[in-house]
Amino acid sequence: MSLLLDTHVFLWWLVDDPRLSPEARASIADSSVMAFVSAASLWEAEIKTALGRLELDVDTVDLANEVVGNGFTELAITGRYTRTAATLPPHHNDPFDRMLVAQAMVDDLRIVTADQVIGRYGVAVLST
Repeated sequence: MSLLLDTHVFLWWLVDDPRLSPEARASIADSSVMAFVSAASLWEAEIKTALGRLELDVDTVDLANEVVGNGFTELAITGRYTRTAATLPPHHNDPFDRMLVAQAMVDDLRIVTADQVIGRYGVAVLST
């Protein structure tokens, strides 16, 4: 099983936030599971921080280092994902979440998220 962490899940992981369920935490920590963080999530955190809509305990410059430092793999945004994201039904207006859904579809990843709408796309979800 391979996981794709939604932006909030990655940030919760970094600060050991109790909103991350024991099941989700155990799955992410499982050494047999490959866990990905999308470049879209890093971008989203950077934008929200710059706009004053998100406060982080970690400097945004260090977010990419935190991906690797926590044993995750950064998932780049490529053309194979953009086409899929562009053709998704309009369940979600958030372009970052739409990219995560596209990446999960193309690469057969399970998204770890608290966002109930993401499941409407038919991707595998691990709820937090």
